[in-house]
Order: sequence, then C-alpha cells, then structure tokens
Amino acid sequence: MSYSVFRLAREALRGQVGWKPAWRDAAPKPGYDAVVVGGGGHGLATAYYLAKEHGLANVAVLEKSWIGSGNAGRNTTIIRSNYLLPGNERFYEWSMKLWEGLEQELNYNTMVSQRGVLNLYHSDAQRDAYARRGNGMRLHGVDADLLDAAQVRARHPYLDFDNARFPIRGGLLQRRGGTARHDAVVWGYARGADRRGVDIVQNCEVVGIDVVNGKVRGVRTTRGDIVANKVALACAGNSSRVASLAGLRLPIESHVLQAFVSEAIKPLIDGVITFGAGHFYISQSDKGGLVFGGDIDGYSSYAQRGSLPVVEDVMEGGMAVLPMLGRLRVLRQWGGIMDMSMDGSPIIDRTPIAGLYLNAGWCYGGFKATPASGWCFAHLIAHDAPHPAGDAFRLDRFVTGAVLDEKGVGAQPNLH
Repeated sequence: MSYSVFRLAREALRGQVGWKPAWRDAAPKPGYDAVVVGGGGHGLATAYYLAKEHGLANVAVLEKSWIGSGNAGRNTTIIRSNYLLPGNERFYEWSMKLWEGLEQELNYNTMVSQRGVLNLYHSDAQRDAYARRGNGMRLHGVDADLLDAAQVRARHPYLDFDNARFPIRGGLLQRRGGTARHDAVVWGYARGADRRGVDIVQNCEVVGIDVVNGKVRGVRTTRGDIVANKVALACAGNSSRVASLAGLRLPIESHVLQAFVSEAIKPLIDGVITFGAGHFYISQSDKGGLVFGGDIDGYSSYAQRGSLPVVEDVMEGGMAVLPMLGRLRVLRQWGGIMDMSMDGSPIIDRTPIAGLYLNAGWCYGGFKATPASGWCFAHLIAHDAPHPAGDAFRLDRFVTGAVLDEKGVGAQPNLH
C-alpha cells in the first residue's frame, strides 16, 4: 500500500476502512541469511538497506520488546552534521543527505524539519573553536555560518544576552540541521523493510549466540533457536550485555541520558539551540512542548531513569540561557541507555568472530546517525568490507591509536 493525498482522500470518503497494518508482526523462522539483533532505528534501517540496496531479503530483525521501545523512542529528535573531525564529518553529512530524501525514499512522513541548529558561544576562545569547526565543515562541503551576537539576537530575541551569567557572544549555525519524528522514523523503516520481505519479530529476546570454531552459527532466543550465517548487533546501550553472550568485551560503558518535555505553549523556538557554557539543548515539538536535555548521569547503569542531580543541572542550564523556562511546568521525563565509547565516536565493524558484526558506541549521536548507520552497517554485512562513509569507525582503533576524539577529553566515556 502506497500513501498519497489521493489515498488519504479515498479513505476519508470510505470511512477509513481500507487501511492495513504498516508491517507484519512476524513469527521467527528456523533460519535466515542474516539476523539483526535490535529493533530500533539502526537495526530496522540496516535491514531495510540490506534488502533494498543489496538484495538480501531473507533477514530477520529481533527485538526483545516492541520496535522503537529503546533509545529510538527516548531521545530529543535532533539531526545535524556539524562535526569537526574528517571521519565523523563525512559520515554524519552522508546521514544528513539521507535524511533530506528519507520521506520520499520510504513513502512515509518522518516529519523531517530542517529548522536549523545553533550552537551558542560565550567567550573569545569558544568563538575561535567554533570558527575552526565551521571551517572544517565547509572544507567538507557542509553548510556553516558563524554568527555574531546581533545576528543571534535577530533570530532568537528571547534569549538572555546581557543579564546572563554567561553573556551570548554569537553562535555557529547549521541551517540544514533540525529535527525528525523518532517514532515515525522507526515505523517508516519497519514498513519499508517489511515490504521487501524482512521479518520483524517482536518480543523475541536473544539469550545466546552460537559460535562454533570461531564462526557464528545463529542465536538462541526466548522464541526458539534461529540459524544464521551472519548476526549483526545493533543493541545500543545493551551492546555489552549482548556481545558478552559471544564472549566479547567491548570498549564501551552504558550510562543514562535524561530528556524532558514541558507543557505546550504557542510557537516560540523555531530551531534547535544549544548552550555553550554547559550541556543543554532545546527545541519545540509540533505539539508545542519544549523538548530539552543535557548531560548523561555520571555512573554506569542499565536503568531507563535518571538521578535528581542531573535534573537540577539541566534545569540550571536552561534557566541560564532562557530564564522564561522557570514559568513552565515539566510534563514528562525519561531516560535512555547510552553506549558511551572510549573516544566518543561510534563503532561499525566486524568482530573477531567470523559472521558477527557490531554497531555500537553511539554516545549522544545515535538518532541523527540512523540513516547512515543503517546504510553503512548493511554494506559491511553484505560485503564484509566497510563503506567509505564509515570506514573510520573501526573496532581496533583503540589498539592502533587511530581514535576519533571529537570532544577532546580522552578515554573517559562519562565526559564525552
């Protein structure tokens, strides 16, 4: 079934009786050519591109709960490609280009809104750092504009420029950045993968990975054993736990990242704004709520809830740049499990076990990477070779020293 304005009008006249489920709730088969573990955006995008770009349709996506129940449904929906280092910039710009054509690609409204991402700066040193980042972006063909305080004030006059603890001196703007609807992205990729023959199996937790003579043979699940020549892990914050089933220890830690939504108000923030003197970012949803977040909780955890000190820190950051937030009520709060890598950059690579592939270590950048992550991971699984856009995300870079320390804080996952 294709979606269009004509189909919408037809169903409206027929009383909405012709709609069908967007994807099948499939039962697992005894065997597949490839199994993707994890039914979030990355896992579903991987399965979709495996089928569409590489002709590998005998694929299953295994999700222990319902699709999108993990980090895909627990984020602040920001998309951007304003990175500095070549390995990251190349990858995230490819993801941005895929975002720009995603709704036409999937025939699904993923609500991509390129409203702009503005990173505020508050000192001369920070201005120079953003100028360097902007120049690096432009060298890779990515849009970047360095704004002064007057230009920022013209775009967002409601910010606290003069009376703030950290006066706003300007900002780095990527106009093509913005937001997308996280649930719709999951549903769109699920629908696209299902239409190409992929089985999406929910409530199917992987409890074991069968390895014989150094090669993967399949997985054991709560719904039976499944034979597969290739097993791909896209489990986000649970990557370490699932990889341990195959005897692997990963260079990542799991931390909680909290996010918040305020009560709905009239349109106010028409872009994404980040605070440069602390970790705080904010945008406004189509429903009118202000969506914002900040730092991860400093301790390792698998709980999808956070601590009060981080709540306080996020609210302080918001009040420092937008004092008007103090008059709003927070309606919802949630936590997602971040798989923080040792250098703050992701991993898309083969593991030492033949036929076992890893997609992990996304830190804060998982949602914005969804299209390119699926694209590059599918290429790796199909060809046993990295895609050029993701060839810097090697698992062995922590041994060779070819790390991608975008933030410059070393091998401290809790600081990235």
